[in-house]
Amino acid sequence: MTQTSHLPLALTMGEPAGCGPAITAAAWTALRGEADLAFYLIGAPELISGMPVQVIQSPGEALKVFADALPVMALGGVPAVEPGRPDADAAPAIIRAIEMAVADALAGHASGVVTNPINKALLYNRGFRFPGHTEFVAHLCEAAGHAASPVMMLTGGGLRVALATIHMPLAEVSGVLGDGRLERTARVVHAALVRDFGIAAPRIAFSGLNPHAGEGGAIGREELDIINPAADRLRTEGIAISDARPGDTVFAEALSGAYDAVIAMTHDQGLIPVKTLDLWGGVNSTLGLPIVRTSPDHGTAYDAAANGTCRADSLIAAIRLAATFALNRRKASA
Repeated sequence: MTQTSHLPLALTMGEPAGCGPAITAAAWTALRGEADLAFYLIGAPELISGMPVQVIQSPGEALKVFADALPVMALGGVPAVEPGRPDADAAPAIIRAIEMAVADALAGHASGVVTNPINKALLYNRGFRFPGHTEFVAHLCEAAGHAASPVMMLTGGGLRVALATIHMPLAEVSGVLGDGRLERTARVVHAALVRDFGIAAPRIAFSGLNPHAGEGGAIGREELDIINPAADRLRTEGIAISDARPGDTVFAEALSGAYDAVIAMTHDQGLIPVKTLDLWGGVNSTLGLPIVRTSPDHGTAYDAAANGTCRADSLIAAIRLAATFALNRRKASA
């Protein structure tokens, strides 16, 4: 991938009947005066109303017009939709927008990818075979010949929380923690904290799986048999990471400055503190990719789209974080 001093971000349209069009318009209105946050939308220009739109032919044109109009790389095949009323015929265009954005980033035409929310169920009905954005973006990178080790991280409310497991039943979590994922996740998080967040010597905490981190084995042995041994191995690699910390206190410890990030054992264990502290402004980032990728930490919000009550806080935060990642990567490679 070629690097330049400044490139725009590629923003996918997401589900056109959801909040994507409204929050994209609001984000452009809020950020149009900040050239370092310039982005272009990949989607149908007609999705955006009530503001100036400029169709562009290449990502480089976005920098020239961003202050005056929302740059749009026009994408065909998007059916006319009403807010809140999804149309399955939009699925191919939704997928194509993601493919185009990743291709632009891999080619060095965009500094990163910011994805608007999608309705995975709608895509599944049209043959989409990936659990979500994270896995699809990683697949696209790998298909282009780039290594990818995707890890989901949520940021918000002063926390950085990565997930060791994501969308799986709680009954299955204990059985997979010992498959090497704790070490793989920690290595990716450590590298991202250095490269993307610009933290020279990051400190990471593992949360425990059981109450009180197992209380010395009295309330479960996963901490003693799986999590703490993984932490021991990581420390021999020079990664500063804790043994399993109680889930009811580790996030407060991180907020106090003891840790730069927490690796939570389960989806809800990690998302609850982030969303409690910052429900509207949280960001979902995919670490471990050859490209920058962030996203709002919410879904399509069909009801809000239909009612005209969409909030762009999370998308704006995702754009800001993606720009920060891109800048830090440029600095690291200079």
